[in-house]
Amino acid sequence: MSDELPVSVHKSQPVLIFPEKPTPKCSLYLSNIDNLDFLKYHYELLCVYRKSTPIEDLKPSLSKVLFHYYPLAGRVRNCADDEDRLEVDCNGKGALLVEGFMDFTVDEFLKDNTWLNTAWKDKLLFKVDAQSDIPPLVIQVTYLSCGGMLMCITIYHCMADGVGGSKFLHDWAYIHTDPNMDLPIPPVHNREMLKPRNPLQVPFDHPEFTDVTQDFDIPTYLQSQTLAPSCLTMTQSHIQHLKNSCEPSLECTTFEALASHVWRCYIKALSLPSSLIIKLFIPTIMKTNIEPNLPIGYYGNGFVLACVETTVKELVTAKLNHIVELIQNAKRRVRSNDYVRSVIDIIEEKKAQPVMSTTLVISDWRMLGFHELDFGEGKPLHMSQLASEAWCVFLPFIGDSNAAKVLVSIPKSIVHKFEYYMVNDFIQEMTS
Repeated sequence: MSDELPVSVHKSQPVLIFPEKPTPKCSLYLSNIDNLDFLKYHYELLCVYRKSTPIEDLKPSLSKVLFHYYPLAGRVRNCADDEDRLEVDCNGKGALLVEGFMDFTVDEFLKDNTWLNTAWKDKLLFKVDAQSDIPPLVIQVTYLSCGGMLMCITIYHCMADGVGGSKFLHDWAYIHTDPNMDLPIPPVHNREMLKPRNPLQVPFDHPEFTDVTQDFDIPTYLQSQTLAPSCLTMTQSHIQHLKNSCEPSLECTTFEALASHVWRCYIKALSLPSSLIIKLFIPTIMKTNIEPNLPIGYYGNGFVLACVETTVKELVTAKLNHIVELIQNAKRRVRSNDYVRSVIDIIEEKKAQPVMSTTLVISDWRMLGFHELDFGEGKPLHMSQLASEAWCVFLPFIGDSNAAKVLVSIPKSIVHKFEYYMVNDFIQEMTS
């Protein structure tokens, strides 16, 4: 498929979908983790369906679910007493829903793997330019000439992590297919349980917030380049071979083996200075590590960043099992109530922010359930981010739960190099 899609014509201006009944008018506190700078953006989801659901049928079910998730019908704003913090004005102003039409078919859309392009955003997702009073939820449904549809959903990340976003969308689908049923697990809005302690206590070192003065800045380098998406499918056989290169001496998960391999190939492809200190951030769920545990219905950001730190030279020359061990140690380190509380307190005490200068973030979307989102006409044929971003994301391979898709943006001039390393380093691990 070419980089250009047919023009998507919006049939009407965006409509506001309000909660079906009156909801509380209040300010919702967002936690220190919700307020991290790198979460102050909308994350985007694209689902491709063979059969469409009429937009007039989606409106009432969205209205019903927004009654339960009323903060998503509010607006994100700066706190009056602290311009650096965000809160939610739960004012019921509504979520934005947009309808579009495209003279295109599902099969044309999915005929190869080059379906990620930042230029698509203007066509497939209505853009909201708002510096304040930000709508946290925007949805565009684009109907295709074949009877299929593209559903693009964007949620402001400070409101919900991937687990929380998936819960909201599945609750919407649940209400849509059975509007007379109550939600099985009501959402929990209260984020006060992640408030800092008094007095503050920071007994841990936090490498995710610690900067190192160096001569090279990866984000600056990437911003100077034309970026392109690379999306590779790793089959069950590929993944098992990676895991076998670590075992039996070191048992590891699919994520640990794959993340180790991708990080090494990514850094090799960038050809960075060998002495450069680099970091890998892994969002790690902490909902059951904190005491008391966060409730099942909690949909705010419930993760901390496990941080792996090494040098370029060590990473590109290491065996896979060594990198896996670094990742396992980093994940193990953050999985305690004391560490999570220390993260919350250091953000409060020092206004700490994750240092992104030499960092790759790998986020695992495989188990979030976005690929099972069914509004009554079947599950998606395809699910991904709408367009490539700087983060690396592991996506489910629909039809094979043992495979995975690896999506990462890298300079267009070295996409071939990254993909070469992904294949050839893989072969070396198999034969070494």
